[in-house]
Amino acid sequence: MAVERALRTAPPYALADAVRRELAAHYAAEAVEFLLADYSLTVLQPVTTPAHALPPVSLRNSAAGRAFGAQEPFLEGVAEDRVRVQLPVTVHGDRLGVLTVTLPDTEETRAALPELAAIAQVLGHEVLVADRETDLYLQARRQDRLTLAAEMQWQLLPGRSCSLPEFDLGAQLEPAYAIHGDNYDWSSTADQLTLYVSNGMGEGIEAALLTNLAVNALRNARRAGIPLADQAALADQAVYAQYQGHRHLSVLMLDFDLATGRTKVVDAGCPQMLRLRDGAVERIGFDAQLPLGMFEETDYVTQHFQVEPGDRLVFVSDGVYAVASPKGEAYGDSALTRAIQSTRLLPASEVPGAVLRELAEHRGTPAPDDDALVVCLDWHGR
Repeated sequence: MAVERALRTAPPYALADAVRRELAAHYAAEAVEFLLADYSLTVLQPVTTPAHALPPVSLRNSAAGRAFGAQEPFLEGVAEDRVRVQLPVTVHGDRLGVLTVTLPDTEETRAALPELAAIAQVLGHEVLVADRETDLYLQARRQDRLTLAAEMQWQLLPGRSCSLPEFDLGAQLEPAYAIHGDNYDWSSTADQLTLYVSNGMGEGIEAALLTNLAVNALRNARRAGIPLADQAALADQAVYAQYQGHRHLSVLMLDFDLATGRTKVVDAGCPQMLRLRDGAVERIGFDAQLPLGMFEETDYVTQHFQVEPGDRLVFVSDGVYAVASPKGEAYGDSALTRAIQSTRLLPASEVPGAVLRELAEHRGTPAPDDDALVVCLDWHGR
């Protein structure tokens, strides 16, 4: 309680110092380091002032990366009488980083592990609040400079993962530091999960402006309690009013009933959905409707789909399924199915990154030509 109180009253820019001071006072911690995952999910960057004063830690082959991936505390001995504890910093399944604490290797330390894990979660909550008032943590999350379009897109996104009793969600965008128009958005209530997967046309700032307009129009309609098809219609009108049909945005919209799994769907464009059920991968198609903003006053129709406990749904943009190998084979023809099957044992938060790494191998070039978006939803139901 003392540590939590100190974090809640600390200045927004001083959370790392506050947790370091309090853990030393109450748990005899000798070293404390707070690391945040970068946008591309390749490294953990220590939070320092000035930014990047310490070298990053790899997410692939480090103790901190192991704790981040497994989402469980990880202990490693660093001396005869010292232990280093890696604690995931996570908020409702959104993985932010890792808190590293070096402590005396005693029975009291091991008994305090649940308390230390709880402190790491409190730290995560405070970081999300502090992001409104300081750039310190946003700076720590970047290994490279973001393009202006990417800055706009990351500020628009809800997070990279989310876990609730009924579902687990994970998402990732590439190129992380130069994304254009691809986007995802989700929101949950006690009864529903709403998910949008979108693909805006164009490149750079123009694509980011189009996506910002469309996503905020969808959010505005959703928050007014308007049904799914009417959300699409209102966003369509907003985009058409701005661009007069010269630009449009494709979006797959889904509204899941958490109690029954019954799902309302509006398919307005090119994002695709694949389902993994009982080991078999199947592309689920819907009646295609016009992208948002293509014509004035388009009417949209809701379709229905049933999701069952144990289903995994994977959503991809055309920057994934349409990417050709050096031999001309589109990734969505068969490689995507193999990737979904090969990652079936990974948690939903890990699947998008794993699929995007396999996509890079399929593409055969270091940099993608288009945005690549993967969203993974594991459905548990009630």
